[in-house]
Parts: sequence; C-alpha cells; structure tokens
Amino acid sequence: MKNTLNFLIFRIQKTTIILLAFSVFFSCKQKKEIVKNEVKPNIVFILTDDQRWDALGYAGNKLAYTPEMDKLAKSGVFFKNTIATTPICAASRASIFSGLQERTHNYSFTTGNMKEEYMQNAYPRVLKKAGYYTGLYGKFGVKYKNLDSLYNTYENYDLRYDRKDITSYYYKKLGKDTVHLTRYTGEKGIEFIKNAPTDKPFCLQLSFSAPHASDNTVEQYFWQEENNHVLENITVPTANISEDIYYNRLPEIVKSGFNRLRWYWRDDTPDKYQHSVKGYYRMIAGIDNEIGKIRKELEKKGVADNTIIVLMGDNGFFLGERQISGKWLMYENSIKVPLIIFDPRNKEHKDVDAMALNIDIPSTILDFAGVDAPKTWHGKSLKPFVDSNNADLKRDTILIEHLWDFKNIAPSEGVRTSDWKYFRYVNDKSIQELYNLKDDPREINNLINDTKYQKVVTKLQNKLEELTKKYRDPYQFNPVNLSVNLKNNLEFNWSTSNKIQKQTAYQILVSSSIENINNNIGDVWNSEKVESATNSNIKYEGLKLDKTKTYYWKMRIYDEINRTGSYTTPKKLF
Repeated sequence: MKNTLNFLIFRIQKTTIILLAFSVFFSCKQKKEIVKNEVKPNIVFILTDDQRWDALGYAGNKLAYTPEMDKLAKSGVFFKNTIATTPICAASRASIFSGLQERTHNYSFTTGNMKEEYMQNAYPRVLKKAGYYTGLYGKFGVKYKNLDSLYNTYENYDLRYDRKDITSYYYKKLGKDTVHLTRYTGEKGIEFIKNAPTDKPFCLQLSFSAPHASDNTVEQYFWQEENNHVLENITVPTANISEDIYYNRLPEIVKSGFNRLRWYWRDDTPDKYQHSVKGYYRMIAGIDNEIGKIRKELEKKGVADNTIIVLMGDNGFFLGERQISGKWLMYENSIKVPLIIFDPRNKEHKDVDAMALNIDIPSTILDFAGVDAPKTWHGKSLKPFVDSNNADLKRDTILIEHLWDFKNIAPSEGVRTSDWKYFRYVNDKSIQELYNLKDDPREINNLINDTKYQKVVTKLQNKLEELTKKYRDPYQFNPVNLSVNLKNNLEFNWSTSNKIQKQTAYQILVSSSIENINNNIGDVWNSEKVESATNSNIKYEGLKLDKTKTYYWKMRIYDEINRTGSYTTPKKLF
C-alpha cells in the first residue's frame, strides 16, 4: 500500500513537471510569436537644405510661416540644440548616411565617390536588409554609385546649378505641367506612400532642395506663387549683429572668402536683402505645404498612427548676420539646425535642451525600427527622449568641423559644450575664438585672449586634440619615410603608406619656428596644393634660408579621389 501511494505521488509530480514544461514552452513560443509579429513603425525622414534651427514658427520666429512643422513640434519632440557637426550639405549628408564624423569619412564636394567602406553600413542599406521597404526622392547629395543597394525605389535630383534662371527650380514635370522642385518632391513622396507594400514597413527619405538658393542666378531665390502671402507687405527687420563692427571682427581669411562674396549676391542692398529673406522663408513655406499633403496621404492609407516623422535641416545658414551669407563657419547660425521627431504612438510633447547631432539620425531611425546600429557609428539614438522624461545622452563635448580643402572657404575645427565653444582655422591655427554660449548666445565677445579664461581654453584645446585623434580616418593615405637631400639645393622625398592608393597631389610647409609649423603656417615656404604624383627630388622654392637658424617642415598628400591626408609630424629641416 505504501509503495503504491509513493508510486502515485511520483506519477503526479512527474506529470506536473511535464505540464509545467509544456506551459513554459508554449508561453515562450507565444511571446516569441508576439515579438516576431509586432508591427514595426513606418518612418518618413524629411531633410531640408540650408534651413537654420530657428527658421520655423515654433522656434518663436515671426518671419517663418510653418504651420505644419509647428504641429509636428507641438505634438512631438523638438530638439532645441541640434548641431550639424559639419555645416555644409555634402559632408553633412555623408555623415547622416554613414553615421560618421567628417574627419572619418573625409568626403566633401571635390572628393571622388564616398568610400564603399563607409557606405556598407549606410542606414538605408541596414534597414533594407532588415526588411524595410526603402525609398528616396530628392537630393541624395553624396557621390555614390550603388544607390540600388540602399533603396528599393529612388530618384536622385537637385536644383540645377548649371542654369541661370527660374528653370533651376522649375524643370521637373508632373503630367504635362512643369512644377517647382518642392512640389515635385512632395508628389513623389505621396506616390511612394500610395504604392508602398502593405506587408512590410517602409522608410521614406524626402530630401528637399529648398530653401537653398540658386547660386548662379541673379534672383537667387525662386518660390511658388501660392506662397507670395508669406511676409507680403512686411518689411523684414535688419539682420541681427549686421553692423560694421561685427564684420570687422571677422578674420581676413573669412572676409576674403565666399561668405562675403555671397553676401554681395544676396544681402548687400536693402532690396536684395528683402527679396532674399522673403524668398528664403517662402521656400520653407513651400516645404511646409508638402508636409501637410504627405500627412493627409498617410491618413488616407490608414498608416498615420504608425508612421514616425523626423524633420531636420542639413546645416544652418547666415541671413546677413555679420554681413556674410552661406554657412561653413563654426558660429551658431551655421551649425544649428531644426530637429523634430513626431511619434504618433507617443504624443507627449517635449522640448529637449541636450545637444543632438546630425550623426544621431541613423542610430535613431534604426532604434525606432528595432534594428541594432553598427558599432562603427559615432552617433547615439535619440529615441529615449521620445519614450522617457529621464533620457540622458551623457554627451559633454562635441566635435564641430568643416574640413573641405577649398581656398575660398577657410576650413575650421572646434568643440562645443552646452556653455562653451572653442574653434580655430585649420590653415592658421593661431586664429582662434572662444565664446561663452550661456552668457553670450550671439557670439560677439571673443574671450580667447582674456587671461581669466585660459584654463577653459586649454581644456577645450586638449579636448579638440583628443577628438581629432579619436575620429581620424583609419583608411587615411599618408606619406612615410620622409627625407631631405641637402646636397642638391634642398630636395624633399617620401614614399606612400599604401601601395593600392595613388598620390594625386602634395603640399609642403616650411616654417621659421615650431609654433608656426604646429599652427600650419608655412611662413618660409608654403607650396600650396601641387597636383602631382611625384614624391622624390621635390625642389625647395621658398625664402632664402640661413643655415645658422632652425627651420621646421611637414607635408601632406592627397589620394586618388582627392581626399586630404593629415600633416606629418614636424621635422627639423637641417
């Protein structure tokens, strides 16, 4: 009897264990199925060209007419301090696609195609591989041959810089009608949404060319007639800090460059200024109109409640401040851009003070899509700011840079914190600026020579050196085995670090002091960029040398796609 009872107890326990195991198994399987079948959000990423951070009504700008952008901001998350780490469209877009700082991808207008090593992890490609239906309409903005690998469907186009009239913006047709490029891009977005498959999520990037000026035209700005009402019968106030005193404080290398030249194109007379500023805001109003149409199409298809909208500008813009125009420089007007993230699943509105970056966008998009971001990327996801009130990027100091090697725009580099900004000009590092952004948001009091702030200067300089080393291009093409032949009237020689890459140009600097050579000042000889594959017996062509004095030299080379390498470590000449 006792044995029978023990046997029954054993059978009951065993059966219970089996039932529990099956219960756990099916519960786990069910949970996995739920996760597997979870509906992923659609994503619409709208990128504007040259829209500065305050060029929308929500930012308190009374000149801007942007009701649709304002709706997104009021019901979404508005990032008040979004920085384009590189304030120029080509390099900024390369950073957005690749998730990398400009110093790493080293791409800009005059380089060849974006290196494949950096586009292997381009965010649209990662999304496409993860099952998203991807599309692009408008300005891709980066030279790259394999767009098919990034998008299921796309059309890459921009305003026509080769045209000198209104046809720079009016050359695309919808049916028989030639329409403004903004209208065309909006309609292509609507068609994409209509035709997107319903069995997978989609990610659509709409890259508007507006409000970028038509640089090669007299008028500069062309907008749709329907937006004539914007600033109609209004006299636009004079640009902030546009008095002579602020222009005179600019370095000569800026005064003699394209920022001033383009001010003459757009803003140097009252009539030009009124036309340009009104044109700028009317073109932004045109984009705003299209956003409204796109949102209606999302509702019509029944996907609006599961479609995240991200709106950002690719770089900032000067509208006559400091008597300059364009972007490229390290001032706030140039580097700050608007950023709005609207998630209809979480409509809690927030204004975020944390520094968001253009390189954060790919990580953010992938996070919303539930896809892991490549570890090579430099940005961080901003999704936590949408989902939580306690998000923290743990970001203290950011690298800002514009490294395009172009004689009419002085390259510069610097760092920014929430309270401070330090920057210098690459071709003459002795030209430096320091601003307390908290006390001086307009950046009019350069504190670089104020003895009270030398500890701040040193700290930020050290941080800049740290970040420039951290983000250096690992594929960079460098000269090695440098030598000087003193016998034959002074000749320079070197070899190259990579036999696969080809040297297409070089630049040599010779300086009279270690300070000058460290500041990239070739006061004895600056060969400038010499287009040549030669790397031996390069004759010295500088000032007469005194062999009783010490001179220093260094050099850099350019690769086959015209990417600029770093300068070598300074060496004594003899």
